[in-house]
Amino acid sequence: MSHEIPINPAQRWEWLKYRLRSQGSSLRKLSDELGVTGNAVQLVKYTPYPRMERAIAKKLGLAPHAIWPERWNHDGTPCRERPNRAEKRNDTLCEQHSVSNVSAHRQMAQGA
Repeated sequence: MSHEIPINPAQRWEWLKYRLRSQGSSLRKLSDELGVTGNAVQLVKYTPYPRMERAIAKKLGLAPHAIWPERWNHDGTPCRERPNRAEKRNDTLCEQHSVSNVSAHRQMAQGA
C-alpha cells in the first residue's frame, strides 16, 4: 500500500476514505465517534475545518499538515482566514510562506 498522499484534492479525498476503510473505519464511523453529523466530517473536502482535519489525521496516525499542507502552517497551527472563530491566533492569515508548504509536500510526494 502506498503511503504517498495525493496532491490533487479529489484524489486526496479518495485516498483518505481508502485509508480509513483499510483501518476498519469510515467517515461515518468517525462522525459517530465525534458526536457530529456526517456532513460535518464531509465539509473537510471543501473547506478548512481544523477540528475535523485533526480528527481524521489522528485516526490515520498522521499530522494534519502532512495531509493538508495548504491549510496548515509549519508550526502545526491551522491557517485561519477567520481569526475570530474558535481557534484564535496572533496573526490573521496563513504565514506568507504557506505556499512553500505545498511545494515541500509535492517534493516529498515525488521523492517517495
